[in-house]
This record gives sequence, structure tokens and C-alpha cells, in this order.
Amino acid sequence: MSLGIVLLYATLNLNSHLPPLQPWQGQSEQLMQQEGLLTTDFELSGGLESPNYKQTNAFIKRLVASNPTQFKSIKIGTSDQGRDINMLLAVEDSQFTPAMMKNNNKPTVLIQAGIHAGEIDGKDAMFMLLRDIATGKRRDILSKVNILFIPILNVDGHERSSEFNRINQRGPINMGFRTNSKNLNLNRDYTKLDTPGVRSVLKVINDYAPSLYVDVHVTDGADYQYDVTYGFNPSFASESPTIAKVLEDQFTPIINKKLTEQGHIPGPLVFVMDKRNLKKGLAGWVASPRFSNGWGDLKGLPTILVENHSLKPYKQRVLGTYVFIDGVIEALAQQYKALDKAIETEKHNHPTELVVARGYSQEADYISFKGVKYKSFESALSGHQEVKYLGEPVQYDNLPVYWQKDVKLTVKVPDAFYIPPEYSALVEKLVLQGIEVEKLADDLSFSGLTQLKVEQHSFAKTPFEGRFRVEASFTSTVLEDELILTGWTKVSTKQDYSELVTHLLHPAAPDSFFAWGDFHSIFQRTEYVENYALEPYARKMLKESPKLALAFDKKIREDKKFAKSDKQRLEWLYEKTPYYDRAYLKYPILMSYTEQ
Repeated sequence: MSLGIVLLYATLNLNSHLPPLQPWQGQSEQLMQQEGLLTTDFELSGGLESPNYKQTNAFIKRLVASNPTQFKSIKIGTSDQGRDINMLLAVEDSQFTPAMMKNNNKPTVLIQAGIHAGEIDGKDAMFMLLRDIATGKRRDILSKVNILFIPILNVDGHERSSEFNRINQRGPINMGFRTNSKNLNLNRDYTKLDTPGVRSVLKVINDYAPSLYVDVHVTDGADYQYDVTYGFNPSFASESPTIAKVLEDQFTPIINKKLTEQGHIPGPLVFVMDKRNLKKGLAGWVASPRFSNGWGDLKGLPTILVENHSLKPYKQRVLGTYVFIDGVIEALAQQYKALDKAIETEKHNHPTELVVARGYSQEADYISFKGVKYKSFESALSGHQEVKYLGEPVQYDNLPVYWQKDVKLTVKVPDAFYIPPEYSALVEKLVLQGIEVEKLADDLSFSGLTQLKVEQHSFAKTPFEGRFRVEASFTSTVLEDELILTGWTKVSTKQDYSELVTHLLHPAAPDSFFAWGDFHSIFQRTEYVENYALEPYARKMLKESPKLALAFDKKIREDKKFAKSDKQRLEWLYEKTPYYDRAYLKYPILMSYTEQ
């Protein structure tokens, strides 16, 4: 029995619990090569397997050796377990430096695979495409664009390989794990920057300034006919709407035409509101900046998130990814001047107010959707009605989609943020984000700065991405004293990445450094008071300040809980003494506004 037949039996057995497949044949199957030095491991397995880390690096070396004037491999970072994170550069005439790429009159596209290591379609698709460039089959590509390609971003998760890592995904037979060796999800890390993988990507973006960023995933969720879904924050909810409009109007038609011609079904990047009842509608997601595409939206970097359909066979998904990327390259080659113009426009957009949190609209839009027939049944296991997909196509002509159009929170954008020197680690993260910072001179004085104080707060009950997140509401105070901010750092919002600055530094933003837990120490008090010392001091203080005494009496009269609590009463008095910790619950980053 041949290896291919053995692998086929293995994958059929592994996927026996999944819904029935619709038969598929596409023109893109002709892209596969059966023999030759640069035949990929994916092709040698008949489209069932993906190479491990060692095999992946061996193929990269063969590719570079085949044409060292077109290909170069560089190390962009090191994982927590010590593995190299590599990137392949594909460009004409050895123009491998960032300066050369920026000046060769061609746009640069950054393509990233394996941020979730089990979702590795992009690696094998790009190896085929790069092989076709190397063998001369696709000489046209590098005459149009420069390519940066990260085959495996989450290299440690990639090597935590198993047949049992994703229960609802058809292949490859062995696939990596979603998170890295510290169990952190790289595609939740674009603001807090806890992982070496995402830090490496941001450095690449700073150095090479790509015109387009493509992040390849495999989705979860319902069964439907689409094999390649993709998207970006839509123009009506985008912080870079000019860019979104170019992607919507000038990129999408080219990409969809290419996919359709090759036998694939492109679809919108939407999810289901209720996985047990598709007819309740779709969720139109608007990504926040913890995600690659949400971060790209704030950064003004055109970013496309690809979500191949997990229930489609691996071979079909990889071939669809090849065709998708081919379409992206064609669209970029044709429309990069319009895209670059949109990028430049967004750099000069400095909003005075910013939406930092959204909710799903109560009012639906309606779209045509290529679904898969299903039936509902009462499950004895869950004790609930569950869904069984039947493998038959069904067309929904008016399926509701609920976009995140509702504005939950808007903040006023300050002119600048001022960061004290003890938070220099956050300044380093801002620099890695590509944000301009200014170290203040020692003799500069500032007046009228605003400080926020936590009014109410709640910590998450369980950790998320290795951190205990916090939600809070704030009151603001304009500081009357003139301040000399020696060693502080100023971060202006009048710069290219204004929206990103605010999302990171305004504590009310859900993906700010504050929300991720970088300021937990402001919630703790380390100096306390003894009642025997406070009671006589407070009595003297009330005697000397009739206004304070009236306020204390009023509080007792109007707040019964306060009146009955000796702890609350003495705490209220202690807070009014000069001994009280004035930094307690104060957000240490100050802000300036043109108009207070």
C-alpha cells in the first residue's frame, strides 16, 4: 500500500466525526507539482500533510539555494523555547535591504502564516507559489511586488504537533497548537506585546514599511459553502476608512474573480450569532487592536485577515490560499498607488474624539449567504437542541447580519500623554509600535495637565492571556500646580499613528496598557493609619475646618451605610488628612488638552 493511500485512510478515520463533505474539484489542482527538487512536502503527501519545523527550514534553504539573487532567509526573532523565527525575502536583483525595497518602485506585501500554528495553510500555499517563482513559472510576480513571508510565526506551538489539536478541522494530519509555549495567543498580543513572535513582526513592519499585511488563519464555527473567507474592518466602522474603501472597492473584486475562476468560493469574514441556529443571523465583527487586523486598522496599515473554512479538506484550503495570495498580489500591483494615497491620507487624520469600544447593532443588514443544510435534534448528551450538518448546499437570500455599529464608549483625545520615568518599559513598547516619543528636557515646566483617578473598578476573576484584566471608570482633575517633569516622556497624538497612541495610553480603552494590567500597583496601599493616631488628629482637623465638619455631618445624615460603619467613617477622615497616599488610584500618565 502506497504512503499516499495510508495517509488518506488515516485522515478519513480522523475526520469521521465531522459533517459530510461536498465534492470539490477546481482548476487550482493543476498548481500541484508531483516531482522535482522544489516539490513541497505538502505536494509529496498528496495534499494531506504539512512539514515540521526542521523540514520547513530545509525547504527554505533549498529555495534560497535555487536562486540566491531572488530569495534570502533572515532571522527576525527567537521564541521562548529558543527556536529561530525566520522570514523569507523574495525580491528581484538581490534588493534585500529595507532601503532597497522602499526605493525600487514596487509595493511590498508582508504575508504571515502560523500565528495560530495549527492553522498553517499559508505556509504550504506560499511554498508552492515561491517555488513557482523560483522555477520561472511565475516570473511576473517579482516584477510587480516585493514579498516578505513568515512561514511559521508561532514556532513553539508549531512543534507541539498532534493529530488531535483541532477537533473541527480537516487536516493536515498532524498540526500545531494554537498558543505558544507559555499558552499565550499571539493574535491577542498586538497591543500588550508579551510574545517574541508579535514583537518580531512589529520590528519587521517598522523596518520594511510594507504596503499590505496579510495574516492567514483557519476559522472555527458553522458549516457553509465558502472555502476562503477574508476581510478587514469595514469602512463604516474603520479608523482608517479611506484604506478600507480601497480594499473594499478595488481589491475585493480582483481577489474574488481570481478565486472563482480557479474553482473556489470566496466569502465574507463573518461569524454566527448562534452556532445552534444559523437563521438567527451572522455577527459582523469589528476587530479591536489586540488582533492583527484591528491593530492594522488603527496603525493605518492595510491588513487582510484570511479565515479559511476549517471543514474543507486541507488540500482545498491550501490551493485556495495560493489563489487568494495570487489575487492579492495582482490587486496590489494594480492598485498600490491608490492604496498608498489612502495610507498617506490616514497618517494626517488626527481625531479629537475616538470610539474605543463597540457593540453589536440591534438592527440587521441583510446579505445573500451560501450555507449548508442542517437539522436540529435533541441531544441526550448535552440535554439541549444541537445541530447536525447534512452536507447539502442551501442558499439564504436575506440572512441578517448584525455589525458592531453601536458605539459603547468614546473618549476625548488629548493633545499629548506624559509618561513618568518609572514606566520606561511602556515607552519601549511604544517605540516598537512605531510611535514617536519625546524625552522631555529637565528645565521644561508644565501647567494645567489632567490626571485621571479611578472611581470604580473590577478585576477579572480569571486570567486572560496571562494577565488579570481590569475595567474602571474615572474622574478627571486639572492639576493647578506647575510641574517640572524631569525624565518624563511626551507622546503627542498629532502624529502618524494618533489613534493607536490613544488606544494604548488612554486607560478607558479596552486594549490599553491599563486594561491589560500594567498599572495594577496603583490599586494597592502600603501606608496605613492607627485609629489611636487618627481619631485625635481628625477631631482637631474638623475643629479647624468648619467646611469639612459640615461635609462629614452631611455624609453621616445622608448615607446610612456610611453612618453605621466605623471603617468607612475613619477612612473618609483619613483621606482628608495630608498623610493620605495621594498616588492611590491615580493613573500616573498625565494628559494635556487644548481646551479643558
